[in-house]
Amino acid sequence: MAAELDFSPPEIPEPTFMENVLRYGLFFGAIFQLICVLAIILPVSKSHKTDSDSFEPKNAETVKKPKANAPQISKKPKKETKKKR
Repeated sequence: MAAELDFSPPEIPEPTFMENVLRYGLFFGAIFQLICVLAIILPVSKSHKTDSDSFEPKNAETVKKPKANAPQISKKPKKETKKKR
């Protein structure tokens, strides 16, 4: 009865080239998704943006002078009409 039991490992065929491409593609896709999810969850400090902006040259368009007091919309100037006699 002991002679009938076969304890040899089962025969597993070698993976083909396309199976390897599919396996590593799935690993790459999973890692990419984890990075994307972490980028959404973990906020990036905005100090990096201000540091990069400070190195850019400033021209006249980016530096605007504050405008003088804008006329208020609620106060309309009165019309000057001539008196009829």
